[in-house]
Amino acid sequence: MMKAAYIEKTGPPEVITYGDLPRPEPSPTEVLVKVKAVAVNPIDTYIRSGAVPMELPIPYIVGCDLAGVVEAVGPAVNHLMIGDRVWGSNQGMFGRQGTFAEYATVEEHWLYPTPEGVNDQTAAAGALVGITAWLGLTEKARLQPGESLFVHGGTGGVGSMVVQMAKAIGARVMTTAGTDEKVEAARALGADVVVNYKTDNVDEAIHHFAPNGLDVWWETLREPDFERTIAHLAIRGRMIVMAGRDARPVFPVGPFYVKDCSIHGFAMFNAPPATQQKAAQDINRWLASGQVRPRIDRVMPLSETAEAHRIQERNTIQKTGELAGKIVLVP
Repeated sequence: MMKAAYIEKTGPPEVITYGDLPRPEPSPTEVLVKVKAVAVNPIDTYIRSGAVPMELPIPYIVGCDLAGVVEAVGPAVNHLMIGDRVWGSNQGMFGRQGTFAEYATVEEHWLYPTPEGVNDQTAAAGALVGITAWLGLTEKARLQPGESLFVHGGTGGVGSMVVQMAKAIGARVMTTAGTDEKVEAARALGADVVVNYKTDNVDEAIHHFAPNGLDVWWETLREPDFERTIAHLAIRGRMIVMAGRDARPVFPVGPFYVKDCSIHGFAMFNAPPATQQKAAQDINRWLASGQVRPRIDRVMPLSETAEAHRIQERNTIQKTGELAGKIVLVP
């Protein structure tokens, strides 16, 4: 048996049970991971609540991300061995069990080696948000050295990874934050310009930062303002959209097409394993060199998964701003 955070039906955080479940056995192509750390993502709360309908095994263990040590391997596993440190994401959806447990079985192609010198909490915290940032910056925006990028919320889970990865690529980066402490934190991540959106004029700051327009606007808000964004884009500017499931904003077609702009929407879990493996290779290189470090807001015991979901929901849906980075949980 093992301890796990699981649900028998979708609903509010109170439906999460922390208790005993049978320890899983790996299939021929799976790896059994002894979980050392997991991280909470907004998608975890959407699946748990039923807001994003998915076919779920019952009981369903919540969570997408994990980091840990290989405990056993199926006979068809080719590259990983017992004792290897690994991290991964993409669990807990499309019929797969989640990760918030002492053990998890994962298909080999969803796991990546944890670089030497990188601890499990860091690896787990950077899993989904790191792959998301990489997909948007490289596969979608095709960000180039010297280009300019704006991202809302430079200390958030995804925003902080976008800031660091864009700097690693060689771009100029502007971001926002809601407190003086978060402004300083975003500067420490490498952002060239950080604006307090509660006290300063963000639009004026953008124009000063990129007088000829931004090359890339990374949208993290749930209600995008396309009128505003497209006005700030340069010729051939690109906009990345990864949030706002229920948003239906007005779209200014004229200003958009006359500047040769493009907009790219994506969900990280749609990317095939081979693409996410490419993401992991870059992420591992940047983690090992110290160019990228996921921000961890707090570390909690796995037994407090329900409370972690409450905090994440308040931050995502009610916009409380109480998180500056990821919630990590440890078994």
